[in-house]
Amino acid sequence: MNRWSCFAICALAVAGFPAQAHHSIAGMYHRDQQVSLTGVIVEFRFVQPHAFLVLDADPDETGPQRWHLEMDNHRELVQVGVTAETFGAGDEVIVSGDRARNGQPRLYLRQLHRPADGLRYEQPGFSPSLRAP
Repeated sequence: MNRWSCFAICALAVAGFPAQAHHSIAGMYHRDQQVSLTGVIVEFRFVQPHAFLVLDADPDETGPQRWHLEMDNHRELVQVGVTAETFGAGDEVIVSGDRARNGQPRLYLRQLHRPADGLRYEQPGFSPSLRAP
């Protein structure tokens, strides 16, 4: 078999798999650098491929800072009962998650507690969970 035949076979094999533009959570966030915040939700973006919470928090007591909290993928969030109305602007929450590798005020959300009604969201490993009151 010549090199063109090998190239053609490889090209056909790769063409059979759809390309997916997706980032690596481990590549973007430090799993061993947890951050905890108490703040107020500004916005909940229930979008593909991952939902986001935008949070105003003051972790250093130097004034509010806007944080972006990445959540699990949309499909899995729907499966555990998250809807576009689950989180709303003005909700006070306590969150923890993995710090962004680039130093920006971003987290991969691991836990969320909303004291007003006891709602809890967790993403301990590969699947999220939601415990609503």
